Amino acid sequence: MKKVAIDKLTFKNHLSTIEQLSLKDFMFKWLGSPEEGLDDFLPLTYTDTVFAKLETPLETNFRIHGDETFRYVTITEDNQIVIGVLDPNQELACRILSLDEHMEINLYR
Repeated sequence: MKKVAIDKLTFKNHLSTIEQLSLKDFMFKWLGSPEEGLDDFLPLTYTDTVFAKLETPLETNFRIHGDETFRYVTITEDNQIVIGVLDPNQELACRILSLDEHMEINLYR
C-alpha cells in the first residue's frame, strides 16, 4: 500500500450505487474473499459527510498490518481506491490500494 498525504487527494462528494458496490466487491477480493461474506466480516455503511465513503461503525475494531485500524474506503476523483486507517497514535492516515497487494489481517471484535 502506498501511503499518501490527505491533502494530495481529491475525494468524491457522492458515490453512485455502482461505485459503492464496486468498492464492496474490491474490498471482498482484497480481503481474500472471506467465507462469511463482507457484510459479516467487515460491515460498511455509506456516508457522505465531508466526502463520500463506505465506513465501519466506530465499535468495529478491524486491524490491518498489525497496528492500524481500518476506518473507511473511498474513491478519489482520479478513481484511485483509498482506505483511511487510524495509526497507533489514533491519527488518520490514507493509503492507496491495489488488488495486486495482499494484506495481513488481524481481526479483533
